[in-house]
Amino acid sequence: MGKYILKRLGLLIFTFWIIFTISFFLVRALPVPIIVAPGSDGEAIAARFREEMGYNDPIIIQYFNYFVRLFTAEKGGHFGYSFQIEWLASPWELLVKRFPPTVLINVYTMIIAVPIGLGLGILMALRKNKPDDHILSVFIMLFISVPSFVYAFLVQYLFGSVWKVLPLTLAPVSQYGGNWFHPEMFKSMLPAIISMSFGTIAGFARYTRAELTEVLTSDFMLLARTTGLTRAQATVRHAFRNSLVPIFPMILGEFIGILSGSVIIESIFAVGGVGGLFLTSINMRDYDVFLFVGMFYVLIGLFAGLIVDLSYGIVDPRIRMGAKK
Repeated sequence: MGKYILKRLGLLIFTFWIIFTISFFLVRALPVPIIVAPGSDGEAIAARFREEMGYNDPIIIQYFNYFVRLFTAEKGGHFGYSFQIEWLASPWELLVKRFPPTVLINVYTMIIAVPIGLGLGILMALRKNKPDDHILSVFIMLFISVPSFVYAFLVQYLFGSVWKVLPLTLAPVSQYGGNWFHPEMFKSMLPAIISMSFGTIAGFARYTRAELTEVLTSDFMLLARTTGLTRAQATVRHAFRNSLVPIFPMILGEFIGILSGSVIIESIFAVGGVGGLFLTSINMRDYDVFLFVGMFYVLIGLFAGLIVDLSYGIVDPRIRMGAKK
């Protein structure tokens, strides 16, 4: 197991390096517009700063200098600077500022979506081919097929404009003394949470139904019933536990992905999270921020894949990762 983890970590680092290298060369090949602070000599400042940062050097030199600066630069300059979003701000500082709303909204979504999705999946598996199973299956496929931004507009229109029970966009946290856990802040997050929950609930419900249905029809379930267990006891003690082997890594992957956020949902509800920062960096052509946040997404995805793979061995000890036959 230890050798497998080290091997996967090595592949993860190599994969990340390849993606970073390709992204760096593509981004640095683009023209970088620089907007300086008001009232200053824009051309002189831009020219001097580009020269000091090495943006006028060949791209291959910039590439090696990036790694040198990564380990030697003073605080704030390791990952470059923002020239558009916030003058000379570090991409890391901008990312940290956007973490709270992104993480909270996704955590709230998972807290709501996981139990509801698993519960519906269990109900549909136990009521397979019954009328309620067919009705729920139709709604599940509908929720999976429709993009999340469609739900976002519907939630915004119904709850915000028609019924007026929820705000249209996220309230500024400064109104509540910077307290992200204020009840009113949670209320303003609800439209985004509801919009993101539909697809997550549907995905968990469909996956749970498929796995649990397969386990319920297995031979060992018939054996469990012959030992005197009721259907409910056999389902809880044996069927659901075995069906969790593929379901648990899926849940774990969703939790790891809470750091990445949702670009579209955050834009619709003006969340101002990590997804919004990524979209803003693209629109404003703030390339150092764009590269940093993009690599952050890549790293989260790679680590999510690694942790999900390792979780199979945790859920089912019979699975040995990397073992030879």
